[in-house]
Amino acid sequence: MMSPRHIAVIDIGKTNAKLALVDLPTLKEIDVVTRPNHVLPGPPWPHFDVDGHWAFLLEALGRFHRSHRIDAISVTTHGACAALLDADGRLAAPILDYEHDGPAERVVAYDALRPSFARTGSPRLAGGLNVGAQLDWQFHRDPALMARTAHIVTYPQYWGHRLTGVVASDVTSIGCHTDLWCPREGRYSDLVDKLGLVDKMAPVRRSTDVLGPILPQVAAATGLPPETPVAVGIHDSNASLYPHILTQEGAFSVVSTGTWVVAMTVGGGDPDLDPDRDTLVNVDARGQEVPSARFMGGREYEIIQGRRPAPASEEDSLAALTRKVMLLPAVEPATGPYRDQRMRWQGGEPALGTGLRDAALSFYLAMMTNTCLQLTGALGPTIVEGPFARNTQFMAMLACATGRPVLQSRSATGTSIGAALLLGRSAALVPPDPVAPVPNAPLWQSYAKHWSRSADDARAGIMARNSV
Repeated sequence: MMSPRHIAVIDIGKTNAKLALVDLPTLKEIDVVTRPNHVLPGPPWPHFDVDGHWAFLLEALGRFHRSHRIDAISVTTHGACAALLDADGRLAAPILDYEHDGPAERVVAYDALRPSFARTGSPRLAGGLNVGAQLDWQFHRDPALMARTAHIVTYPQYWGHRLTGVVASDVTSIGCHTDLWCPREGRYSDLVDKLGLVDKMAPVRRSTDVLGPILPQVAAATGLPPETPVAVGIHDSNASLYPHILTQEGAFSVVSTGTWVVAMTVGGGDPDLDPDRDTLVNVDARGQEVPSARFMGGREYEIIQGRRPAPASEEDSLAALTRKVMLLPAVEPATGPYRDQRMRWQGGEPALGTGLRDAALSFYLAMMTNTCLQLTGALGPTIVEGPFARNTQFMAMLACATGRPVLQSRSATGTSIGAALLLGRSAALVPPDPVAPVPNAPLWQSYAKHWSRSADDARAGIMARNSV
């Protein structure tokens, strides 16, 4: 069998659903189409519009194949998501939106069941961000659901199942703060038994495995050859990490940016991860542990900028630095390394639609990222993936705050490239670009130190009050 050239990547993020066509030899994205990932209100609970996505994907797959030819399909999605399938392979219930606060109704009961952070590397998170909490609440909310559920799969493999009919989960998604996986042992945690799901959890496979060929009905709907292979698939942050696992040597970190900013450290120090600061253990495509930390940076950007963003100029950046105009954590206080802190402005709040506001926000996002890197024991260079890699102020402040090289990924969509590489290597894999030295670096470093002191002092004050 010839190596595939054109890989269609299904990429379901929290904000958008996307189909990208990647040319594997050159790692260029030939075509990309997107669709908003709107959450439907229910009943029975807020859920993803998977049927709308499916119609969109089938149409786009057919169009891409007619225009360019598709040789294989890969899938990457956001984490914290599982699909419950009935015996006929249909959804036994709509796929719960992890931001729904329903699971909070079961906090005490669920906390008595969940394994320790030391076993799973999975912190206790808000809403349904722990898949185990989702499942516990869904089965409690709908007592008949357990009998209807034949298989539980993670989200990339839900789309893989619709394409191939094969049931599986992938190691990166089941290892993404689900409470259901023990990374060091490479097996399901005892929570699976406590929830009565031992016979329902899908087999866990490596992301690089081939799940199977497409179903006849998919071939008929798209015009794709029936033998078109589909990769098992991968969690989106790990898709961003995967190309660098293939090319980097020694210690490094990857910062995947989007709705979530996720810092993942490979070969770093031996951090004492703190679950109260949204640190966790991810599992990479090889099945190995990756200390990680995260916050909702993309969501925070939208909250602060509103509908009137204005890019910062050099003069705006200089004004923010010299006047110490700072946004301090946390804009989204339910997640991240400064959970339960309330955002505040220092040096005055810049008006909406000003470059000064954009500069201060970019510096905030960089300093939050720096905190995440510190918590994961980062050493060596930091590679930034996604939209923040194009933010000059963010990249400059991150370089000054970390004191280590910061590199810019050359791919506009790191998740799509990483997912495509599951199906084969490429000679086009090249090192990321280094960020140019920052002029007047001491001024930036002074700002970074002041920001860290202010944020850490506020956190220490909250912890002292809570301990009384």
